[in-house]
Amino acid sequence: MMLNYYKLVVLITLNTKETDPFRTQMIDLLPRLRRFAYTLTSNRFDADDLVQAACERALARKKQFKVGTRMDSWMFRIIHTLRIDASRSSRSRTPHSSFNEEYDSRGAANSERNKIEAKMMLDNVTQAMAQLSENDRVVMALVCVDGMSYKETAETLDVPMGTVMSRLARARIKLNTLVHGNRKVKSVH
Repeated sequence: MMLNYYKLVVLITLNTKETDPFRTQMIDLLPRLRRFAYTLTSNRFDADDLVQAACERALARKKQFKVGTRMDSWMFRIIHTLRIDASRSSRSRTPHSSFNEEYDSRGAANSERNKIEAKMMLDNVTQAMAQLSENDRVVMALVCVDGMSYKETAETLDVPMGTVMSRLARARIKLNTLVHGNRKVKSVH
């Protein structure tokens, strides 16, 4: 998105001389940084956020940059490190907490607006789940709602584990399409 590009340029050039070669190089790298971040995230909004975070980190740690080294490599490394940190952070969260526990424990449902939005999203997901085939809905419920492993689900349904995996993959794709349409959204596993 061009607006984000210009915001980053403003961020990078804020409170500095326009001839600062460090910042000029960073601005010149923005299109490449965005392409790299997009390949890591597959989502342009997440990619923009990642590039912005990398630029902020680079500006904050400008003194760590060694003159004579390649800035593109340094910036790509920062982006990659931030992406790994974000992935680790999201994996450490409890993926199978119930809807009410999630909102109550974090206090996110303090406002009526958040409660209404959460209820609407839950209703959308519930309606989408109802449109899945019986087999896909059962696998989705056992693995994603109840938290069973693939092996436990296969044993419960008396089907091969590969069948569980393919049904779950099909169900996730269909559910994502039903809830979000054709736009790409961040996958949470």
